[in-house]
Amino acid sequence: MKASQTLDDNLQKVLVDLIELHIQGKQAHWSVVGKNFRDLHLQLDEIIESAREFSDEVAERMRALHGMPDGRSETVSASTSLKKYPGDEVDTAKVVDLITERLEAVVTTMRAVHDEVDEEDPTSADILHAIIAKLEQYAWMVNAENQTPRKRGASK
Repeated sequence: MKASQTLDDNLQKVLVDLIELHIQGKQAHWSVVGKNFRDLHLQLDEIIESAREFSDEVAERMRALHGMPDGRSETVSASTSLKKYPGDEVDTAKVVDLITERLEAVVTTMRAVHDEVDEEDPTSADILHAIIAKLEQYAWMVNAENQTPRKRGASK
């Protein structure tokens, strides 16, 4: 199978967001300070490694479909949907919010292209499904750090 330009473009959108998530995750990893530093530092390592692996999986899928992934820094910075990450030290509570936001942004990109990807190539859509599930799990786990318990029966 050879990917259409639309499929290639949609997978490229996912690719640049995953690469940027990896890069921003490293920045967060290096710049985080504060309460629960070690736990968050280690959790960021897990997210970073997954983002790197996911970007490789998407890029290799693109190649399998005769597409050409573009992971160059200028391409990633010009086309990612993720907001710029702060360059200074960032408190753990703020890092939790920033990383959760970025995980959710990548998922939003993936969900936005999903139907077109699935229509042309269910195999690529299956890859997106697996990545979405893991990124949503990470978002939940990271975000839980800043949450307070709800009382049973309390309205949402």
